[in-house]
Amino acid sequence: LPTMDGDPQLALNEETEIPTYFEAFPPLPERALVENASSRQGVWGKIRPLRSSNITQVFHVPLEERKYKDLNQFGEGEQGKICLEIMHKTGAHIELSLSKDQGLSIMVTGKQDAVMKARKEIVTRLQTQATATVGIPKEHHRFIIGRNGEKMQDLELKTATKIQIPRPEDTSNQIKITGTKEGIEKARHEIQLISAEQDKRAVERVSIDKVFHPFITGAFNKVVNELMSETGTRINIPPPSIGKDEIVITGEKEAVSQAAAKIRHIYEQKKRKTTNISVEVKKSQHKYIIGPKGNTLQEIMEQTGVSVEIPALDSNSETIILRGEQDKLGPALTHVYAKANSVACMSVHAPAWLHRFVIGKKGQNISRITQSLPKVHIEFTDGEDNIMVEGPTEEVHQAQAQLEEIVKDLCRCMDYNEIQIEQKFHRHLIGKNGANINRIKEQYKVFVRIPPDNEKNNLIRIEGDPQGVQQAMRELLEMANRMENERTKDMIIEHKFHRTIIGQKGEKIKEVRDKFPEVIINFPDPSQKSDVVQLRGPKNEVEKCAKYMQKFVAELVRFYVIPIFKQFHKNVIGKGGVNIKKIREETNTKIDLPTENSNSEVIVITGRKENCEAARDKVLSVQKEQTNIKELEVTIPAKLHNSLIGAKGRLVRSIMEECGGVHIHFPSEGSGSDKVTIRGSNEEVERARRQLMQLAEEKQVNSCMVEIRAKPEYHRFLIGRGGSNIRKVRDRTGARIIFPAAEDKDQELITIVGKEASINDAQQELEELIRNLDNVIEEAITVDPKHHRHFIARRGQVLRDLAEEYGGVTVSFPRTGVKSDRVVLKGAKDCVEAAKKRIREVVEDLDAQVTLDCIIPQKFHRVIMGAKGFRVQQITRDYDVQIKFPEREDSQQMNCEVDSILPNHRDIIVISGRQDKCDLAKEALLIPFELHRYIIGQKGTGIRRLMEDYGVNITIPPPEEKSNVIKIMGMVLNVERAEKGLMDRAKELQADQENRVLRSFKLSVNVDTKYHPKIIGRKGAIISDIRKKHIVYIQFPDKGDENQNVITITGYESNALAARDDILKIVSNFEEMISEDIKLDSRVHSRLIGSRGKVIRKIMDEYKVEIRFPQAGAEDPNIVTVIGLPEDVDNAIDHLQDLEDTYVSFFLSLEDFSTHQRRGYCIWVCTCPLSCPVCLSAQNMSVFNYNHFSD
Repeated sequence: LPTMDGDPQLALNEETEIPTYFEAFPPLPERALVENASSRQGVWGKIRPLRSSNITQVFHVPLEERKYKDLNQFGEGEQGKICLEIMHKTGAHIELSLSKDQGLSIMVTGKQDAVMKARKEIVTRLQTQATATVGIPKEHHRFIIGRNGEKMQDLELKTATKIQIPRPEDTSNQIKITGTKEGIEKARHEIQLISAEQDKRAVERVSIDKVFHPFITGAFNKVVNELMSETGTRINIPPPSIGKDEIVITGEKEAVSQAAAKIRHIYEQKKRKTTNISVEVKKSQHKYIIGPKGNTLQEIMEQTGVSVEIPALDSNSETIILRGEQDKLGPALTHVYAKANSVACMSVHAPAWLHRFVIGKKGQNISRITQSLPKVHIEFTDGEDNIMVEGPTEEVHQAQAQLEEIVKDLCRCMDYNEIQIEQKFHRHLIGKNGANINRIKEQYKVFVRIPPDNEKNNLIRIEGDPQGVQQAMRELLEMANRMENERTKDMIIEHKFHRTIIGQKGEKIKEVRDKFPEVIINFPDPSQKSDVVQLRGPKNEVEKCAKYMQKFVAELVRFYVIPIFKQFHKNVIGKGGVNIKKIREETNTKIDLPTENSNSEVIVITGRKENCEAARDKVLSVQKEQTNIKELEVTIPAKLHNSLIGAKGRLVRSIMEECGGVHIHFPSEGSGSDKVTIRGSNEEVERARRQLMQLAEEKQVNSCMVEIRAKPEYHRFLIGRGGSNIRKVRDRTGARIIFPAAEDKDQELITIVGKEASINDAQQELEELIRNLDNVIEEAITVDPKHHRHFIARRGQVLRDLAEEYGGVTVSFPRTGVKSDRVVLKGAKDCVEAAKKRIREVVEDLDAQVTLDCIIPQKFHRVIMGAKGFRVQQITRDYDVQIKFPEREDSQQMNCEVDSILPNHRDIIVISGRQDKCDLAKEALLIPFELHRYIIGQKGTGIRRLMEDYGVNITIPPPEEKSNVIKIMGMVLNVERAEKGLMDRAKELQADQENRVLRSFKLSVNVDTKYHPKIIGRKGAIISDIRKKHIVYIQFPDKGDENQNVITITGYESNALAARDDILKIVSNFEEMISEDIKLDSRVHSRLIGSRGKVIRKIMDEYKVEIRFPQAGAEDPNIVTVIGLPEDVDNAIDHLQDLEDTYVSFFLSLEDFSTHQRRGYCIWVCTCPLSCPVCLSAQNMSVFNYNHFSD
């Protein structure tokens, strides 16, 4: 080559001298540096480098195997969502990429298990799946499954397939594999390998006499282990405890045959050469011959080749059999006797109670012996007076001597005694947290055993130093004697007052304990809620303390029971409990009111006397402030008060009940006051005063009292419905008849009070009624079987009510399944007749029963029911109807505004009963106060407009009062006008409710599910138009419903029918439609579709057809499907073919145009309107430029 100076040889030399890359940049001396670094690092150089536990796998899914081929939405469509789900589920990280061949490359990173699971999920959900079957013998299936299915699960993860193996009861041997083609091939290969491996294996069972098994096993399993290693088989010999002769050999067929032959050879040889001898050895020595884990027997077998057979532990036999060759039996027998006599067993006498002292604290004494004599075993047995020592003879003698010495020393310095003390005193001897017994133990250095309560044993044992035992025994006996002279008294004080009596930090009860230091006062644990307070101590002191406690409690806690009319309890409580809270705080008392659904009117005040009186006055003042409540004081001599009150308040209670529930208050006993207070409405107070004064006069003159008895179940019948029967007796005789209250213990006692003559007449009438009730008869009545269920429903509640109301009459209906209408009644004659009459009334009601729907918004149902259903139960009792409320559901948003005015099934309350009673019950449910919110209007606009229009002031009660009274104040004329306006408004609201019923008409239409999407339309457009047009609610079946074809229409009947016709018309149109395929050049498809489908949508709307284009990768990309009515389809096809011709000619002219453009000029000629498809398409094209445009 020439150089700058023209010398070619010089240039050649220079070229040959050019250094290579490695000569110019020599590598660093790695090994030397590493060695030097490792020598410098020392210990640190030995640390193994940390490696990441994460792995990465990359695999490819070809285009033809992809499930989702929408290239426009790569990473955003369904496959993107699936990848996110898999990442959340497995914890692996997934990255997708699209290769040039449109295949899918997937990279999965994470923990190995997570990656394998993610790969399986991806292949299953993103790659098309194939299915293949492989025939595998049935007996090999379990090896493919593996233990607990682990092998099959691993195989599925490795190959990313799903493997289905037929169940054991299935006779098929075909295994089904689902997955990708590659995965199926891998899984099939692995399964066939497992099956081929099992084909090579065999199992053989050889029966050998049990007595020869030890020779086949050999000493310490040497023979069988050698046999297994030599043949490569697995040999299973049953242990001596299992009475089986079979030896199981598994492995390759040839090896199994070889092993079986060798085992039979050993058996035949030993059977021919061996003999046996039997010897007697004590049962207790057998364990020494066996040795630990049978090692001694194995040693004899190893040394002599003789098998020693020992009887089972549960056998009484002492015979040991030695089996082997004749010349070796002698040495073996010597070994057996040597082992049997190598261990001695002796006992040391020691009382059982001394055993723990012999053992010593934490086993110190025994540890000292066993450490010096390690082969000795010392055993203690509970309840026995002997200690067993076992081991080599010499060492056993040494241990025995040491133990006897320990026992002798203990007997000299230790003693015990047992005393009998009643078990009821044991817990007092122990003391709180064991304080007493621990003190005795520490003071006298003794151990005291007190039996637990569940043993019911009075024996207490004391062990320890002789002097300490005697002292402890004396003290325990003294404590027991002292407790026998003590007295325990239980005082009943309500649990809720215990904290008040104890006082803050126990100050108040400390005063009592200081006054009576010898008395122990025990309050129950707060969690037990017991009312028993226990006093224990000397008899006299306990009595004094009890009296003092009673006086102390009486001063500390007073009860005042105040009857307040139920309707005024809410006034006592006040809004949000303001009033009652204020009274409690000001008077420092506890005030308890009955619950809302209770019939009690009594308010209980608890506290100090002066505080209770102040609280009582405040509560009564609240009642006095209310309207028409009168309080009257009458003067009745104090000596007559008890007779007027009657036994347990029966007499005065009967007056209060008869006079409409007035409250009569007598002064406390011993006060000397003659004033009796009557409180109630004017009329009832006056009536009660007359009766009280009349009764007082009779008591002063010649009042008498007689008691008679009657069964409690007769009382309601004697009283009669609403007290009608007993009122007749009172009117005829003038005597007062008092029945027992629910809280009275004697429920049979009936008291008659009055003049002697009146009492005799009343007594005769009542006794006559009672005799008639005792006259039991049996009669039958006919009741239609369809009504039987009503009487026996709710666990026979109706029958129980009949028995309670009619003197315990028994009503028997036929058993379930017996077709009979005969009902038997048994009881007193009058009761049976009354019960028959009542049953007939019930049957008449059932025959006349109707069902009404009462529409009330669901949000008001809870208010209508009342607390715990109290209000609705009252309505059912008052009107003798059944009321069923709908189940509560979460409110759902309706499809359109019209639906919000339609009735909802959750708002419908069903009332069943007689027509007239159902109407009354419906009125009771539709209480006017529910309309108040509609009268008020949004933010009070409605009520303000009424007040402005009529010039009045309208007051609507708050919702919590549930009152139906609306107050109107103003000029008389204005008030009358406003009242009429309010009533008209209420009628409008009620009419609106009736209108809801008309709008609740339901109609069902059966339509094949394939037409449902067509009826709904794109984004619900068609169904929304039908709903708005006819003002109806249309509901399609939910997934999982039984009737998938039923469409429900709700609204006015005429509207629902019109909507049904529209739906059926749509269905009939779709049933007449046809589908036709045509060929259109695939090059023009995009032009036909247009930007975002605008062009094709316009064509479909114009011709009323549906046009479907082929998907990417279709076999014939030119096929286009047109669906619609025959005439519309033909017109649409003609139009599409015209467009195709236009576009194709355009493409041809475009090719010529491109040729002209390459020659340097461009002219475009168009004589059609600008809106033609060609020009529209040309406007969007940017494949050419033009210099001139001409018409």
